[in-house]
Amino acid sequence: MYLSGVDIGTASSKAVIIDDHKIVSSCVIPSGGNYRLSAENVMEQALTGAKLSMDDIRHIVATGYGAAKVPFSSREVSDITCDGRAVSFLFPSVRTVVDVGALFSKAFRLDQSKTVAKFLYSGKCAGGCSKILQVIARVLQVDLEDIGQLSLKSQNRVEFNAGCAVFMETEAVSRVAEGTSKEDLLAGVHRALAAQIHSLAERVGIEEDYALIGGGAKDIGLVKAVEEVAGLKITVPEKPQLMTAFGAALIAGDSILKK
Repeated sequence: MYLSGVDIGTASSKAVIIDDHKIVSSCVIPSGGNYRLSAENVMEQALTGAKLSMDDIRHIVATGYGAAKVPFSSREVSDITCDGRAVSFLFPSVRTVVDVGALFSKAFRLDQSKTVAKFLYSGKCAGGCSKILQVIARVLQVDLEDIGQLSLKSQNRVEFNAGCAVFMETEAVSRVAEGTSKEDLLAGVHRALAAQIHSLAERVGIEEDYALIGGGAKDIGLVKAVEEVAGLKITVPEKPQLMTAFGAALIAGDSILKK
């Protein structure tokens, strides 16, 4: 029984197809300005990867910022609910979760029944989400995929004076002109973002175990910085960017079982 979850985010759209709780195909593409078209494209590519057609999919759940624009979904579910379902399925012991997204981050706490007990969203500030990583990568002219490993080579981390992305970008440009290494700048950006993530997590109440998901969790430098600030080992799924869509697919299966 094939099921699907489609997560239309502000920066990227994700589709996951599962069978027996396992991912058989997935796809991630930029969302662009047309969420309906993004939903159709990402689903088509996921279906092609699994060599399936839409008729093969029993149930589809849409989630994310553009969920209402998914024309083929069976229902819509909040991203927090989908995140909680995915994390509790893969990591039953996890209680604290932060999803580092492109436009904002969100933190939530799971109770003993694996239900979201409390959650908070960060403000729409690039300094508190993975957008700042894209900004600094552009300033330093390095690939976004490389910044995590580069930051781990830092010998003298830059201490940024503000968490605002605009000020960090300006300061980064000045530091580059002064000859500061890319590694030290990236380590500083990671530490500044980690501090904001930690503050958000503290507001929902940090309980072990602690997981980081979302696109930002693909950055090993950021994960290490969050571990350092929190003083805790951080759990990261193999494909953190797909967790919301995976949770939506699991909920699609739950919906069928309830019928």
